[in-house]
Amino acid sequence: MSLLIKNGQVVTATDSFVGDIHCQGETIVALGRDLAVPADATVIDATGKLVFPGFIDPHVHIYLPFMGTYAKDTYDSASRAALVGGTTTLIEMVCPGRAEDPVQAYHQWKAKAEGTSACDFAFHMGVTRFDESTPAAMREIVADGTASFKVFLAYKGALGVDDDELYQTLKLAKELGVIVTAHCENESLVAKLQAELLASGKTGPEWHEPSRPVQVETEGVRHLMTFAELTGAHVYVVHTSCKGAVHAATEARLRGVNAWVETVIPYLVLDDTAAQRGPATGHADFEGAKFVMSPPIRAARHQPFLWDALRSRAVSTVATDHAPFDFQGQKEMGRGDFTKIPNGIPSVEHRIRLLYTHGVATGRIDLNTFVDAASTQAAKLFGLFPRKGTIAVGADADLVVYDPGVEETLSAETHLMATDYDAFEGWRVQGRCEAVTVRGEVMVRDGKFVGQLGHGQFLKRQPTHF
Repeated sequence: MSLLIKNGQVVTATDSFVGDIHCQGETIVALGRDLAVPADATVIDATGKLVFPGFIDPHVHIYLPFMGTYAKDTYDSASRAALVGGTTTLIEMVCPGRAEDPVQAYHQWKAKAEGTSACDFAFHMGVTRFDESTPAAMREIVADGTASFKVFLAYKGALGVDDDELYQTLKLAKELGVIVTAHCENESLVAKLQAELLASGKTGPEWHEPSRPVQVETEGVRHLMTFAELTGAHVYVVHTSCKGAVHAATEARLRGVNAWVETVIPYLVLDDTAAQRGPATGHADFEGAKFVMSPPIRAARHQPFLWDALRSRAVSTVATDHAPFDFQGQKEMGRGDFTKIPNGIPSVEHRIRLLYTHGVATGRIDLNTFVDAASTQAAKLFGLFPRKGTIAVGADADLVVYDPGVEETLSAETHLMATDYDAFEGWRVQGRCEAVTVRGEVMVRDGKFVGQLGHGQFLKRQPTHF
């Protein structure tokens, strides 16, 4: 099987040139100008369009039992949505409860993807408790090809680890060469603030952010950095929402800590007024619940800082923290008590188009930074580069042909995600993923999914963070 993409502006994290890409089977075999067209080739004319490496979302939740319910997407809906949005690789968080066997949970999560996912996939393994059985379980999971962990410094009594467990997890990660991704908030402060707000009758979604203010997140990052410094472990702060948290990680890097920072697309384009939507602001009752995630969406003043940090590469990656719950019947579980609103904003389908529209098209970031933040850095940090994350001879033929001249409106009526609402309902976006390939197979054509479910492969990764 041969594929030739011709005359596109090819953009990687470091380069940009007009040329052709020849793919044979699953692999890129040639780059150049005016490449000969093989007799058996499928040809895509990318004249006037951008050609990017397949994008990687390093932080998604697809199968997720959480807060008394389950996330709505499956790998059927999520992988199709991801591909239409230009994402060819998903890295999902495995989040077992504290009482669950981690190896069984890992294989349960993995089975949800195998044979169904249309795009390639990998996992971060959640460590939600650490006891005498944990090291052997984690070694088995790492040997299977999952070379990153996840810890929560939040959700006390559910997914969160205590300081002893955090220390032991980081020590083991350092020994195994595994990077630890971390949700950083001070869970004790969150619990106190939530209780005080509820006791004073402040129960609506608009009180979610005040219950988890920027100080709580910043302190959580500082806490993680102290443990990383003591153990030598490599750490990656997920869904960073505010200036203080980025500064805490940057200060630690100056001390020699191996730390990287992720933000997510909702923080770059939404502000805290979204969670305040309700009758007082001319919106439907309880609509603010659609925008509840943790850490919360912050005041608009944090956005210019986050864009600047992205441009300077103080923030390495832009992910989604895709956690899809319906408004009706799920988000509504928190009526009368905001702490019971399932956290998350469905966004895996829209990340790339929102980042292009509000980043590249506005001049906040250039095309190379766009590719670096949405693909290359994730590939490098999580053991996938140079197979993924770039356009080069020998790399997987994961490619996105992007037409910047198309404008469309986002809506729940047209999205492929399984939720009954779209957080970006009515938003105009610039550009569309005209064609998307996964290992040489055309999965999206004319902006529509045309691929086969089950084409996606589990990506075995070797530890790279010794």
